[in-house]
Amino acid sequence: MKKSLIALAFGTFALGMAEFAMMSILPYVARSLHCTIPEAGHLISAYALGVCVGAPSVVLVARKRPLHQILLALIVIYLTGNALMASCSDLHLGVLFRFVSGLPHGAYFGVGSIVADRLAPRGKSSLAIAIMSSGMTVANLLGIPVGTWLCDLVSWRAIFLFNAAWGVLTFALLYRLIPHMEPLPNTGLKGQFRFLKSAAPWLIIATTMFGNGGIFCWYSYISPLMNRVAGFSPSEITLLMVLAGGSMCVGNLLGGRLSDRYTPGRTIQGVQACMIAGLLATFFFASSPVVAVLTLCLCTACLFGVSAPQQLLLLRFSKGGEMMGAALVQVAFNLGNALGAYCGGLPITYGLTYNYPALVGVGFVLVGLTSTTLFCRMYRKENAAV
Repeated sequence: MKKSLIALAFGTFALGMAEFAMMSILPYVARSLHCTIPEAGHLISAYALGVCVGAPSVVLVARKRPLHQILLALIVIYLTGNALMASCSDLHLGVLFRFVSGLPHGAYFGVGSIVADRLAPRGKSSLAIAIMSSGMTVANLLGIPVGTWLCDLVSWRAIFLFNAAWGVLTFALLYRLIPHMEPLPNTGLKGQFRFLKSAAPWLIIATTMFGNGGIFCWYSYISPLMNRVAGFSPSEITLLMVLAGGSMCVGNLLGGRLSDRYTPGRTIQGVQACMIAGLLATFFFASSPVVAVLTLCLCTACLFGVSAPQQLLLLRFSKGGEMMGAALVQVAFNLGNALGAYCGGLPITYGLTYNYPALVGVGFVLVGLTSTTLFCRMYRKENAAV
């Protein structure tokens, strides 16, 4: 395994910690900033908004720069936002600092995917992108337990100091291990968006937003589902989240390997079919603790099992705007996160039980699978690698 891919994974771990750790420390932050938990939830939304704004904005500003320089600049923005958040004493400033922290997220994945693709051996591009993305899954595995532990031991601010320090380490590794890479061909401002005239990127964006959003319909309410429906105690749910994080790690690497072997399109179709099966099993049988745990592992593995093939497909079908295309995968992923969490909560709002978000998720994934199937039928004849 190339050390340069590990350096890229350090960066995705940093971004994952910034995104996921906040979810486990929200009550601590609310108490410290003298606000309610729902108000503190704006800190999560601000990060997601930063991702959506930053991905296209950073790409447009930095598209003429060498790729390794863009990566370094993005890490500087990341560590600055986290260092400021560590000293924050006001909710409004916190929202601003979280927005800044989210700006490099999508762009880093976009540029990192291009770098990983260039560094990959022939026929191993999906696996290389999966290795780069593995830092995100490890962060999901460690973010909740480490965040809670640091909060109990020191303060919630310690997490953001850790993130800033990790950013310094990542900067050093990227500076040392990522080779000099020339900028992408300059296609001009309009050229960055020309690929969007084709149906292909829109279908990939749809399969990412709706397919992954279907999992978030269910996963956003996983704690009450496991507690009130499956019967696990609150103390056991943290361990279940660690198990979910481990499943994401396995699914991410397995998805990369399957994509290189069977093509990205076929891999996404197969994984999305598994998503539907897992969500249906959750809806009908979540009251069984064994089934609830098995579907937890399956669905979280599937969530990241489609990550590398989706990233690679949009990279392949965004000629002239590769950086923008790769960054848009993260925008679609975060939009799916937000939309899935909202729609998954609607049945609960109307008094239904916590297994119903999984049924909403099935509808989402069916839309994603339809988009994937249309994409494959339209473009597989002209490109067998689809």
